[in-house]
Amino acid sequence: LSDSLFESELFGHVKGAFTGAHTNKKGLVELAHGGTLFLDELGDIPLGMQVKLLRLLETGTFRPVGSGEVKTSDFRLVCATHKNLQKMVVTGDFRNDLFYRINVFPIAIPSLAERLDDLPALSKTILARFAGGEKYHLTNSAIKALSAYRFRGNIRELRNLLYRAIVLADTNVIDNRVIERCFEEDAPIVEQSISDSVDDAQQQIIEAPVQQAAAEPISLKEVELRYIESLLRRHKGDKKVVAKILDLSERSLYRKIRKNQNV
Repeated sequence: LSDSLFESELFGHVKGAFTGAHTNKKGLVELAHGGTLFLDELGDIPLGMQVKLLRLLETGTFRPVGSGEVKTSDFRLVCATHKNLQKMVVTGDFRNDLFYRINVFPIAIPSLAERLDDLPALSKTILARFAGGEKYHLTNSAIKALSAYRFRGNIRELRNLLYRAIVLADTNVIDNRVIERCFEEDAPIVEQSISDSVDDAQQQIIEAPVQQAAAEPISLKEVELRYIESLLRRHKGDKKVVAKILDLSERSLYRKIRKNQNV
């Protein structure tokens, strides 16, 4: 949303405040009075609106767009984001004071790949929602096949795969053969995504040695370090993504970086 639309959604507006404002409208803040206001994707809030959100949290007051009347609202605030707000504070994309105002009780939700023990229960719940009155069952082999998958798309990807499994299954029993067919549909997309990242990074590290060939050959460890560094630049320092591309754990990636830098 643009700043003006975001402000209108959050604080409401009065009739005639802008083109298309034909009636008064209550904003989400006012509607949440006595309850909970949930702001999803907090990291995408424009900087200009972050100031107004901070003022709301500090004073509990706000003004609808186009109105001079100051209103109050008492609510519980819950926020969610997939972005690293601490990094955004460092880069200036997120206000430092707002970050510390909202970061009272942070809850880090691990990715699906980090909590595969939940996979059977999650799959059962998702299948029950999709199937309506009909019951679908995942065999142990199907659960094992799902557990070996990396789920870059988290729950959304699991939901998509299970919906596809229902379409492909001949009966209400979903086994590993059906799951493997589901994986095959996404294989070209996943492989291309990884291939693009690796090819681009390799191109960057190959060009440098060619230019320096006449001077002094570089070691294999240095080539590896440059490759990792190029991936980190491409993915804006996100070590989790780079570790997945390299098929390493984050801890192993950290060790490899430290080891190569000390050589």
